[in-house]
Amino acid sequence: MRPSHYSGPGRHSGRRVMGRQGMVLAGWLMAGMAAAADVTVLSAARIHTGVPGRPAVEAMAWDREGRILAIGDRARLLRSHPSARRIELPDATVIPGLIDGHAHLMNLGIALLRADLAGTADKAEVIARLRAFARNLPDGTWLLGRGWDQNDWPEAAFPTAADLDAAFPDRPVWLERVDGHAGWANSAALRAVGRDLSGDWQPEGGRILRGATGKPTGVLVDTAMALVDAVVPPPDRSMREEALRRALAAAASHGLTGVHDMGVSLADLELMRRFADQGLLKVRVRAYADGAGAAMEALCAMGPYEHPGGRLSMRGVKFYVDGALGSRGAALLADYSDEPGHRGLLITPPEAFQAAVQRARDCGLQPASHAIGDRGVRVVLDTYARVLGDDAMRGNHRWRVEHAQVIAREDMPRFGELQLIASMQPTHATSDMPWAGDRVGEARLQGAYAWRSLWGMGVVLALGSDFPVESVDPRLGLYAAVTRQDTHGQPPGGWRPQERLDLAEALKGFTWGAAYAAHDELELGQLHPGYRADFVVLAADPFAIDPTDLPRLPILSTWLDGKPTFTQPGSE
Repeated sequence: MRPSHYSGPGRHSGRRVMGRQGMVLAGWLMAGMAAAADVTVLSAARIHTGVPGRPAVEAMAWDREGRILAIGDRARLLRSHPSARRIELPDATVIPGLIDGHAHLMNLGIALLRADLAGTADKAEVIARLRAFARNLPDGTWLLGRGWDQNDWPEAAFPTAADLDAAFPDRPVWLERVDGHAGWANSAALRAVGRDLSGDWQPEGGRILRGATGKPTGVLVDTAMALVDAVVPPPDRSMREEALRRALAAAASHGLTGVHDMGVSLADLELMRRFADQGLLKVRVRAYADGAGAAMEALCAMGPYEHPGGRLSMRGVKFYVDGALGSRGAALLADYSDEPGHRGLLITPPEAFQAAVQRARDCGLQPASHAIGDRGVRVVLDTYARVLGDDAMRGNHRWRVEHAQVIAREDMPRFGELQLIASMQPTHATSDMPWAGDRVGEARLQGAYAWRSLWGMGVVLALGSDFPVESVDPRLGLYAAVTRQDTHGQPPGGWRPQERLDLAEALKGFTWGAAYAAHDELELGQLHPGYRADFVVLAADPFAIDPTDLPRLPILSTWLDGKPTFTQPGSE
């Protein structure tokens, strides 16, 4: 399960490639897909196949159905297919399609329709963005937004309802934190809940932050968010369709050919099915049901879902065990270093979690369990071990631990012993590094964001972003994985650099590793005969540029089943 090392020397000018390759691609598109030949042969400066032990090749051929027929020498492939349609990209590099191993498509789409608060430097900037967004809202409409992170503000403290009330005394305001594990409400939104939120009671698996008098401050964590969510007007059908369209377009434009969509409801699966029926699903979606609810029971009754077009499936279930580190909801084995007496939240009680995992196994479904803190991770490991029993070292279960951000060092070998998938998100490390040490202390950081340690133990890594918590752009994930630096190059040498991956390993996590995690490795994650022609065309070879240039490496086009789902604007 070790990655292949991609090869291919040389540099290429992104500007020159953009014009020349763009014209070739545009000409191919304008020729009309309806008249497409039975075989297409694409040649490029190099094609990194991702096949272990195989160097880069010059050309690739695929059939009308989008299945790869052959890879190798350009002249040989053209001789074998003399009537093939030709795509000549002499300065470009092709890589296997990038797969985000953990993301939230509908959340991204909804976020794109709401006020964007990501990257705000302080509460004043939040208010300014909200005022601008609210100008186009009808009177009385809820003002909704997402993306704030108090750790980025000078005081690094949670905000309050009072911070919003002066600007919005009457309009309800509800703002999700960047990780989706906390919400910030103004007083109008708190009143809309219709019940007294003061006192010392707490919802199971959640936390209402309160002041010295016992009154709610305006911040609700994890399951407590449901109190406000329940009174927010839900998006209508047209809004949900627009949200999905935007999310799919954003994913394809950033080189994604696949997404593991975590926590999908039956209603959202039905929406995706309609898109798949109409040929509108620009990304291959591996959906995971939203916990032990209606979607999981539907799968138990009818079996795992597979759309006949191959672009949509639901074969697994996403469970929540704990919260997030940034909102101090991740469950820890010992107190938070910056909040003595608090150890986070178990969103699902261990007994209920084990029953749900057992039910998933009985139904032939793959569990994928959110666990961020070391206690949350241990609950998952203990539960998986009990439910799998003697089958832990047999079979092909590939049960998943999502995030696995802080792991007790003694628990790391258990990932390999139980043959689990570590589904991790590199940009979480570079987003969290300014404050993660404050949360857990230096000793626990030894097992935090520990990609290299797990890789060295033979654990399969499925890499992703958790968008919209982080950016949808996988280039940022590749960059974070190989540098452990932010986009400003900080800190010098990288944060805890001993846990870096090299580019071949990181790329494998976004291709073969993610495909393997979804039982798709026999047709996705590599460019090989019999596999689907899912690939990305880049303006330069990622292995021939400085890693600091990865976030800006131009994506010329994204292809799914041998057809383009995105082409760089201006190249047509």
